Amino acid sequence: MTIVQLLETGDPEHHAISAPGQSAMTYAVLRSQCAEIGVALRKHGLGANDRLAIVLPNGAEMASSFIALASAVTAAPLNPTYTEAEFEFYLTDLNAKAIVLGAGLASPARDIARRNGIDIIDLHPRADVAAGCFDLDFGSMRPGANANLVGDSDMALVLHTSGTTSRPKIVPLSQANLCASAAHIGRSLSLTATDKCLNVMPLFHIHGLIAAVLSSLCAGGSVTCTPGFNALKFFAWLDNEAPTWYTAVPTMHQSILERAMRNDTIVAGSKLRFIRSSSSSLPAQVMHELEQTFSCPVIESYGMTEAAHQMTSNLLPPGQRKAGSVGVPAGPSVRLMDEQGQFVNGDAQGEIVIRGANVTTGYEANEQANASAFAVDPDGGESWFRTGDQGIFDADGFLTISGRLKEIINRGGEKIAPREVDDILMDHAAVAQVVTFAMPHPKLGEDVAAAVVLKQGMDVSERELREFAAKRLAAFKVPKKILFLEEIPKGSTGKLQRIGLAAKLGMS
Repeated sequence: MTIVQLLETGDPEHHAISAPGQSAMTYAVLRSQCAEIGVALRKHGLGANDRLAIVLPNGAEMASSFIALASAVTAAPLNPTYTEAEFEFYLTDLNAKAIVLGAGLASPARDIARRNGIDIIDLHPRADVAAGCFDLDFGSMRPGANANLVGDSDMALVLHTSGTTSRPKIVPLSQANLCASAAHIGRSLSLTATDKCLNVMPLFHIHGLIAAVLSSLCAGGSVTCTPGFNALKFFAWLDNEAPTWYTAVPTMHQSILERAMRNDTIVAGSKLRFIRSSSSSLPAQVMHELEQTFSCPVIESYGMTEAAHQMTSNLLPPGQRKAGSVGVPAGPSVRLMDEQGQFVNGDAQGEIVIRGANVTTGYEANEQANASAFAVDPDGGESWFRTGDQGIFDADGFLTISGRLKEIINRGGEKIAPREVDDILMDHAAVAQVVTFAMPHPKLGEDVAAAVVLKQGMDVSERELREFAAKRLAAFKVPKKILFLEEIPKGSTGKLQRIGLAAKLGMS
């Protein structure tokens, strides 16, 4: 399936994309805009597998331009807050044929594109028509030979991995990959045309693009695109837009909870059918508080870029959902492997491996990464993608992630999963957020440290927290050092980051 075919499911007169304070774009208008943009691109020689970078702020135009471009070429959304050096790297690494920029947007990407001979296409929003409507100005770009239409095996999206420990890798995702993942999410959440998602996730990230936008459109529903996450505005959006669901990372959920009591009338009148959480581990304590506050189920899912987002998900009622678990396989096949490449069964831990219609066929131009990322099937079938996460299945088939393999702390040969320590410290009444991480040790190599944010008005000493942890953890797992911070450093998508945290906090 292609994105063009995916959009055909929506009622022409039904709302597709909207934004706070603006009228909504219908499916008829969205399909028409995609067709017109496709024709304009092909007239300028841009078609299947040609890469167009997108640098736009969050909002309806970012969502609709992604849909239009991914329908006709290969979309490459970039974080608009990148520095000049970052834009230089990503635009060069992508080998982008052109870049779509907001008209008048002062971005270093514009100068980088000019310097590197990359054509610039200016996007002009048409807010007077409907949210997400826009025109493209091709400037001095000359017409070219009509390019090819896309098929389901052509690339719809390319994204870079985070590159926390090495050079970022390019992840190509086909039309079929994206459509499969959107359908998987829709089935997991029982999405219908009556559902409306409030998107607060950045739209240069797979979570927002697929879980919020494309899954909504695949189900014939609608998505309200905000300018980005803002805890102060969230409750006004919740009140005015009346969404039936939203999806976010745990730090966003925690910020929302901090302000929920001050907006209790809006919370009581909420139309939320469920809340979704993904992209990093949701503390069980936060899940329970969300459910109590909003009187709806919280569905934690497991996703990553290489899987076009979703791999597993907890279930909506009457199905089970388990705090601390990322649910059951919800799209691709999911297995566990040991270090010898054999499948792990029963209650043993192993590396999580996946394969399926939504999974990338491999990193671009990176034989070394692909050699280590894909595992041979012990039974002679298709290869499996190694996620780099360690996990365990319970008797009901629910997967619990114990941590990233590269985040496991090696304390003189004793292995500590940071998430286990997180979960214990989060149980303390004064703790709001915690990230356990490795700090250097002159003899052991690594030791355990934790960064903690306390709840407003609460207080606890480092000694008290260590004693609290010692009651439930083996002595070698108790953090040697606990740092109290006003805020723990986050990535561009709001995720708390373990890798490199010791260096960021001046501990290396």
